Amino acid sequence: MSELFHPVKIGNVQLSGNLFLAPVAGYSDAAFRSVCIENGAAFTYTEMVSAEALVRKNQKTEILMQRAYNEKAYAVQIFGGEPQIMSNAAHIVLEKTHCEVIDINCGCPVPKIVKTGAGSALTRDPERLYAVAKAVVEAAGGSPAAGGVPVTVKIRSGWEQKQMTWKEAAQAALDAGVSAITIHPRTKAQGYEGLSDWNIMKELVEMVDGRIPVFGSGDLFKPEDAKRMIETTGADGVMFARGAMGNPFIFRDAVSLLTNGTYEPVPVEIRIHTGFSELERLVKETSEQHACLEMRKRFAAYSKGIQNGAALRTKIVHAATVQDYHDIFDQVLAR
Repeated sequence: MSELFHPVKIGNVQLSGNLFLAPVAGYSDAAFRSVCIENGAAFTYTEMVSAEALVRKNQKTEILMQRAYNEKAYAVQIFGGEPQIMSNAAHIVLEKTHCEVIDINCGCPVPKIVKTGAGSALTRDPERLYAVAKAVVEAAGGSPAAGGVPVTVKIRSGWEQKQMTWKEAAQAALDAGVSAITIHPRTKAQGYEGLSDWNIMKELVEMVDGRIPVFGSGDLFKPEDAKRMIETTGADGVMFARGAMGNPFIFRDAVSLLTNGTYEPVPVEIRIHTGFSELERLVKETSEQHACLEMRKRFAAYSKGIQNGAALRTKIVHAATVQDYHDIFDQVLAR
């Protein structure tokens, strides 16, 4: 096992590796997470789940939390800005899922999330972040050493360039008793534009000084990016988000690069078959209609790099049934 690819412990949860799938809204459902695990992801996070909706017993929200069939360990990510509601939501999460980790979203920059006091608003307000994290840690049973379920946070670097609050946010999380911190070193104002500042990640690693793991996210689009992030920042692990969309093979490739120094390109046939595996699972989890609509963007991503991919994508955007997808891709597989 190389120094770059290694096991990680989050509280009392032992993980075999340090390459994770991030919580990605509209993407990290059980079907996609299961495909990422098959391709080498050591740990996965659900897409973010509304604490308010959980407390109101919204059934659609509960579906988001379902464990994938091959997830030995996974995290449910929740968002909200009120400590009591977040505490109640944490109780519901554990009752419904028995997940191994609860993650608190302190980074989402989307206005409708932020205006409720959730997401990036928590990174801007370390006192509120502390209150929310403390409430969730207590709801999850306290310290993992005493048998509690580990609670983690995902933060940003700050609100805007003039309001960088990651240090205060990280300290608040530490004081509240979280078991790991993930940082996406962009500001709320940046959204997903510009470049993430990995120097901030390095500073956070130094600040935390091994007390709990620090994971990195942001601008991880190829295996080499993961290698560079671990080497340059000292992060204990990395979290792929947009880089894994339509490319769950990035985990397999990154594991190979970190352990052997090289990796092989994924054959077209495997890309397509993986897309169909995901489609089949999504049909079982939801419905054929929903799955086929959802898979349009995902198959468009799977088709990148395939010969005549642009022509394929013009057909993919009209696919409405599983048979439609077979009709489109059978011609590619027959070549």
